[in-house]
Amino acid sequence: MSQSTDPPPRPPADAGRALVPLALAQFVCSFAGSNMNVMITDISHDLGTTVHGVQSAITLFLLIMAAFMIPGGKLTERHGRVRLLRIGLGVYGVGAVLSAVAPGLGVLILGNSVFAGIGTALLIPPVYILATLLFTGTVARARAFGVISAAGGVGAAAGPLIGGLITSGISWRAAFGFQALIVVLILALSRRLVDPEPADPRSRLDLLGVVLSAAGLILLVSGILAAGRNWWVCLGLMVGGALVLVAFFGHVRRAERAGRAPLLSPALLRNRVSNLGLVTQNIQWMMLLGSSFTVSAYLQVVRGYSAIGTGVIFTAATVGLLASSLAAASFARRRRQRTLIMTGFCVTIVGIGVLIGLVYLTSKAWAFAPGLLLIGFGLGLMLTPSVNLVQSAFGESEQGEISGLSRSVSNLGSSLGTAIAGTILAANLVRGGYAAAMIVLGGFGLLGLAAAARLPAGERPGAAEGASAPAHGPG
Repeated sequence: MSQSTDPPPRPPADAGRALVPLALAQFVCSFAGSNMNVMITDISHDLGTTVHGVQSAITLFLLIMAAFMIPGGKLTERHGRVRLLRIGLGVYGVGAVLSAVAPGLGVLILGNSVFAGIGTALLIPPVYILATLLFTGTVARARAFGVISAAGGVGAAAGPLIGGLITSGISWRAAFGFQALIVVLILALSRRLVDPEPADPRSRLDLLGVVLSAAGLILLVSGILAAGRNWWVCLGLMVGGALVLVAFFGHVRRAERAGRAPLLSPALLRNRVSNLGLVTQNIQWMMLLGSSFTVSAYLQVVRGYSAIGTGVIFTAATVGLLASSLAAASFARRRRQRTLIMTGFCVTIVGIGVLIGLVYLTSKAWAFAPGLLLIGFGLGLMLTPSVNLVQSAFGESEQGEISGLSRSVSNLGSSLGTAIAGTILAANLVRGGYAAAMIVLGGFGLLGLAAAARLPAGERPGAAEGASAPAHGPG
């Protein structure tokens, strides 16, 4: 793409102000995905449910986010990025309030999983589209994505600590009230946001594509959740989900050939760099949320830790993730994106090994810290370059679609991580389930490392500083 077609850079002060509500929006959504992990015992006792019931609510939240993220990205074209951000925040806020007053698991699922999940799917694509349009140049965009990814990573990693503090100090219900307050703050800060591009009211949503994609993903993850109870049901749901997704991809290809606008353009899946980047994103979030759920459940159910005790232990992961995420722009100037992603996977896999080894060598609480620190640092190291690589592989006109696809793939990873880890734990929590779940997550990390190794080397670090990211290739 020539530089003449790029949007003009925004003044630093304006861009900086715009970044605050965007980062906070990503923070609260990621926080929601992990803070319930330390409330497992409290919620199950208060609502008369089980660990599996709470796990289902967490997984459904992440799954609904993934299922409706692509439609959320498409809706930005019709309704505008800033407007859809505010609508999503409103829906999310309703869900947080419903969750706070839930009398039973059903209302908790309605508020936290359905309303908050759909609200997140509407508000997150605009966050990344706005960041892409407002910040031009590899380093500037890496800095913006670094702040947003750091907010998301810290929200996920610090969710157990903040949730533990609120749960122990007040109640688990107050944690949802905290989310509602953050939503109000973001809405206030977003009043000054200006959409860089006008909305297109003529844009239409592919409703059949929405139904097929959502149904396929829901069936697939539901099959994983059923694995510990009935393997035939598990197999049936997963095969059904795969067939529905095949039907979805057939539908979008036919729609494109007929000249209609499909939910997801098949052209997005023909970019090798983007595809590999999406694989790494999926596995990163699978490892982050999967390890968070695994360690939280083990600490509370097996070791008998309280919500605050569990949250304090997770501080190590938060510190590691925050340190590497906030240094994203500095790393981008000195290292290639492929190098950062590969290094991140290596550090995370080592962290999983250290975590398993030390926890089995000693029963002391400090044994969790070194492994969690490495896991947090490794994940923070690669979250930003993966996002930057995928978003920068396409031009501005395709940002709505690729942003929705990118966030959908990431949240699918989160839901898969929680579902897989939770299924293994539920089947064998006391007799080695903890180690088995972490080993499986480490195995996925090796697959992510293999995908990252196939990424092209890309341009020399710092070469594109101040220039636009290319439309086709790594940024």
